[in-house]
Amino acid sequence: MQKPPQFDYSLKETNPHLGGGKVTGDKLTSTYDLVEQMQYLYVRVVKARDLPGKDVTGSCDPYVEVKLGNYKGTTRHFEKKSNPEWNQVFSFSKDRIQASVLEVTVKDRDIVKDDFMGRVLFDMNEIPKRVPPDSPLAPQWYRLEDRKGEKVKGELMLAVWMGTQADEAFPEAWHSDAAAVSGADGIANIRSKVYLSPKLWYLRVNIIEAQDLQPSDKSRFPEVFVKAVLGNQELRTRVSMSKSINPMWNEDLMFVAAEPFEEPLILSVENRVPPNKDEILGRCAILLQNVDRRLDHRPVNTRWYNLEKQIIVEGEKKKEVKFASRIHTRICLEGGYHVLDESTHYSSDLRPTAKQLWKSSIGVLELGILSAQGLSPMKTKDGRATTDAYCVAKYGQKWVRTRTILDSFSPKWNEQYTCEVFDPCTVITIGVFDNCHLQGGGAKDSRIGKVRIRLSTLETDRVYTHSYPLLVLHPSGVKKMGEIHLAVRFTCSSLVNMMHTYSQPLLPKMHYILPLTVNQLDSLRHQATQTVSMRLSRAEPPLRKEVVEYMLDVGSHMWSMRRSKANFFRIMGVLSGLIAIGKWFDQICNWKNPITTVLIHILFLILVLYPELILPTVCLYLFLIGVWHYRWRPRHPPHMDTRLSCADNAHPDELDEEFDSFPTSRPSDIVRMRYDRLRSIAGRIQTVVGDLATQGERLQSLLSWRDPRATSLYIIFCLVAAIVLYVTPFQVVALLTGFYMLRHPKFRYKLPSVPLNFFRRLPARTDCML
Repeated sequence: MQKPPQFDYSLKETNPHLGGGKVTGDKLTSTYDLVEQMQYLYVRVVKARDLPGKDVTGSCDPYVEVKLGNYKGTTRHFEKKSNPEWNQVFSFSKDRIQASVLEVTVKDRDIVKDDFMGRVLFDMNEIPKRVPPDSPLAPQWYRLEDRKGEKVKGELMLAVWMGTQADEAFPEAWHSDAAAVSGADGIANIRSKVYLSPKLWYLRVNIIEAQDLQPSDKSRFPEVFVKAVLGNQELRTRVSMSKSINPMWNEDLMFVAAEPFEEPLILSVENRVPPNKDEILGRCAILLQNVDRRLDHRPVNTRWYNLEKQIIVEGEKKKEVKFASRIHTRICLEGGYHVLDESTHYSSDLRPTAKQLWKSSIGVLELGILSAQGLSPMKTKDGRATTDAYCVAKYGQKWVRTRTILDSFSPKWNEQYTCEVFDPCTVITIGVFDNCHLQGGGAKDSRIGKVRIRLSTLETDRVYTHSYPLLVLHPSGVKKMGEIHLAVRFTCSSLVNMMHTYSQPLLPKMHYILPLTVNQLDSLRHQATQTVSMRLSRAEPPLRKEVVEYMLDVGSHMWSMRRSKANFFRIMGVLSGLIAIGKWFDQICNWKNPITTVLIHILFLILVLYPELILPTVCLYLFLIGVWHYRWRPRHPPHMDTRLSCADNAHPDELDEEFDSFPTSRPSDIVRMRYDRLRSIAGRIQTVVGDLATQGERLQSLLSWRDPRATSLYIIFCLVAAIVLYVTPFQVVALLTGFYMLRHPKFRYKLPSVPLNFFRRLPARTDCML
């Protein structure tokens, strides 16, 4: 029987020629760049003058055609202008150049056939080379020639040079790859772009009370609630317990708002009227530009707003102002929180919204997106399979998108990007997609796979060059879609500041002083991801909604038997150390190795006779284990692990359940209700189990050198603790520890302690979960 194909899901180290040099160990022989140099021929068409008239009126509609072999690019045309200015740049990849002559032709746009006005020819062997960061090559005037090589009327200002992708003209240049793409929108869709996430705020709306409401039915007690609407977000307060025309709530509602603020906050006071009808008693619109912004937990001033009531007169809505009806609120934009649009397990940014609270950066992350290999065919074009791949990387507020390489299963991007780093315990995400919008189609961009890299697992100033497998889970199972080659370097500007971050809270202080509930965080994260995807989809060219949602892991909280099993096995992996200790102790008790048992008896006798040696011995033992493990510290960044994710042997029925719609598509109403309830409850259990596994894996990573800085801090602490505990009487240590644990609440702080902050920053294996 034929065996199924075996895919290689491992991480491979590569040795590319970065910046024109080779990687030697952890250092570059050339610090020029983190990508392989790619040579391009650049042609900058600036302007023309004194062009001859070709029309009956004596004018011309000029444009320029740049032709190199089979590749041809054209500028826009001007109507009736003999001195046009284009200032457009064209680039041609040197790898695809097969011609020996570059031809730049000026033509006159005509209805039947465009007229030839003149041209300039360049021998490829005589074109100068420019290496960034040299000064830009100055353009110069060239006399136009006819097809016989004789001078004609008119001049063209050009600059022609050989350069690399590091040239400042590269991002906005027309590339020879774009020759197969029609329309300006299609060409814009294949260029590389940098996007910024919108600035997100939490909007806190504290509904306090309302006064002098005027319900239509005076005979019954009103059941009043407030509905708050911000864009597509809608929240309601509970029905007021005071059944009167002066209801009270004192209830907080939380929204996500994005700058620039485009939509007002609408507050609507409504009365619940049976059967299932809500009577609007008044409403008001509040512009967010006028709302107070706060940076800490100190309360802002309250405000009264007059309520307007809409009445319908002859089919038209009119506003009836009830001067006595008003609502009392406290509304503010929270600048002290970090608006979560990613999971906290692999967040790329942990700064608060308000820029005044930001701390200085601790370093720089440089990412070189080199190439991909063995990509799977994603669509069919002209009867053949093809893939038009591009990459998207997300770190902090920056989203970067590489150019699209058309019709290639082994695309080469060689693009480099730089991001400021404010916290080492963050994760950069790189995704690969197939561009399905080149010809204006309505299909969604297909996902090819993604990679997550936690910065704290990287050694500083080391260049990591690896090939990462691109894995995607399908209803038929996990599938390797290819490999992506990356070069990553994390450079630290201040070692002291970076080490200091390990003692700081993971999230801004407001998350601990005024914490949000789990339900609030889930709802707000959903709103934040929707807001980010909507804003980025309105950019030009747009970063599609399906791309943003895949990068932000929208829907990862849904129930999955596969994820639940994976989290269970993670817990078992954490407990395996305790199980191994139990088995080893059982062997000691059963004298499996008499010499070891005798040594344990001697050690036990010493510790009983001298109990002050217990703690320093344990700390010294942990220190020695940490130093011993340094030899086997991980040398590669983490990557997606199919075995850890239980994706390599998932049952087809489990995958069918995971890819089932929510609510379920099962025909029976009863089964649907039970099935949805099971998935909802199990999704929360899955999250709790995953959090427990994360804590255990963080404990394991203390001495594993997965985060070299955290491990070095911990083993140094163990050494110092061993010395201090050795010279300090045990009774004193016990008393101080007990009194500290039982200290008065006045001496307790709401912020987490330094050991807890350090522990929460330790890496877990969530980065490797598929």
